[in-house]
Amino acid sequence: MDCENSIKIMEITQRFGDKTVLEDISLTLKKGEIFGLLGPSGAGKTTLIKILTGQLVQTGGRAEVLGTDTRKLTSSIYTKMGMVLDNTGLYDRLSCRDNLALFAEIYRIPKAKIREILSAVGLLEAEKRPVSKLSKGMRQRLVMARALMHSPEILFLDEPGSALDPSTVSEIHNLIRQEQAKGATVFLTTHNMEEAEKLCDHVALLNQGKIVEYGKPEEICRKYNEQNRVRILLKDGREIDLRNSRESAGKIQELFASEQVESIHSTEPNLETVFLELTGRRFE
Repeated sequence: MDCENSIKIMEITQRFGDKTVLEDISLTLKKGEIFGLLGPSGAGKTTLIKILTGQLVQTGGRAEVLGTDTRKLTSSIYTKMGMVLDNTGLYDRLSCRDNLALFAEIYRIPKAKIREILSAVGLLEAEKRPVSKLSKGMRQRLVMARALMHSPEILFLDEPGSALDPSTVSEIHNLIRQEQAKGATVFLTTHNMEEAEKLCDHVALLNQGKIVEYGKPEEICRKYNEQNRVRILLKDGREIDLRNSRESAGKIQELFASEQVESIHSTEPNLETVFLELTGRRFE
């Protein structure tokens, strides 16, 4: 088994009839990293997660999770996975506690863990409330609780913050970071570029089934910083745009020396701008 990597994806291709959904995807995720697969709806993100979690057998290529071929995943591997997918699998008539109790019994987790994880996701006061009475944000936190309560080595999160309010998204991000701090590997799909820039160690931009760019978010943005300019907001409200070069250093120093500067920003693009440049498509 590879001691350094949690997931290896080697030339994965997926076709449905005449339609190619994924084409020659190759990626490696190191243990303990947060990886983001970014792309608009229909790019193939969910299809790749289904292959990695054994729900779908690929047309070609090979993928391994914790050293095991994803076409041959066993219960011992599944017990090391946590999943937050589009189908929540919650039982609406059961309470939060009873939903987690069913899961705890399947995975032989001590029942004492239930209150602990409900507290961690901010649902302890709602432990006896039926799922049907929960808000969308509370449901998502309950799904996160179920995914985390057995301390998985790998978390698969398919659009975990989709359509949630900013406060709930922030809470979910904190939970993700806490799991990473414990050593978990996180495979995240999202079309939210800001989410990816905040959370991910590495990202891959996926367009029409192909990876068009891969790397650390900040390095990708710098790579496509063709403008390479500095924007300075002065205290009198004026805005000055200068080329980020040695020739501008004197002017910038002069503005700081005269205490005129309110703020200063470089103009490197964000991930969404890079994606638009590479593909001509917006994230929608």
